[in-house]
Amino acid sequence: MQVPVLDKDGKEEKEIDVPETFSIKLKPWLIKRAVISEQTYTLQPQGHSVLAGIQTTAAYYGAYSSYRTGRHMGRAIRPREKLGDGVQGKVRRIPSSVKGRRAHPHKIEKKIVELINKNEYQNAIYSAISGILREKEIKSIVIDDAVVKLEKTKDVVEFLSKLGLSEKFSALRPTRRKGLRRLSTQKKYKHVALLVVSDKSPILTAARNIPGLDISSVSKLTANKLAPGGDLIKVAIFSESAIKDLPNAIAKFDVGRQMAADEE
Repeated sequence: MQVPVLDKDGKEEKEIDVPETFSIKLKPWLIKRAVISEQTYTLQPQGHSVLAGIQTTAAYYGAYSSYRTGRHMGRAIRPREKLGDGVQGKVRRIPSSVKGRRAHPHKIEKKIVELINKNEYQNAIYSAISGILREKEIKSIVIDDAVVKLEKTKDVVEFLSKLGLSEKFSALRPTRRKGLRRLSTQKKYKHVALLVVSDKSPILTAARNIPGLDISSVSKLTANKLAPGGDLIKVAIFSESAIKDLPNAIAKFDVGRQMAADEE
């Protein structure tokens, strides 16, 4: 399959052959599984203290006639605090009491990561790129390597307008979650386009602060960037060198390695 390559002015310069590995069948279920696996890698294991909720003097005396049993009171079978002069303290320790332990606390041994095989993960990346390049509803663009050398954000914005994407970015409005504390109501923008370039390209820093534009190097590409939430990105821009480097890079992909590289 051949795709046109656009220059700095957004005009067709030449055509290149896309590797055959990007011609596989689109598998939405596999892409969704890879995205879920990546999302679960960001979760933090939760645990609890063994002594949480039971660090108290409360105790239950089960003998019928023993001191502080609390018989004939209707609520005798409750661990109560130890107080002087035979006074019964407040109920503690049990889940239904104030400051008691949790009924079903978090288990540190719980498996929270959705594992995926290495070959399946690589096939999901191939399937996502294949769908982006072949689906008619998705706008896929291949740009010349000269565009990747842009070092200023205003030059990148001007280039995006030449590609006819200015309306998509200008229509973006930040969303805020209502009723939450300040740090949880940060501005968020929808994923409009994805820019994939080769490693150590100047445009990586020039385009990183454009709202709605996700930028990634070849080595840090993930399934969630190609398909946010499991749905393919609507606009994808690849550099000419990135298209050529992707097959060799994807052969080394592993979900754990990609998530670690993405955090750097």
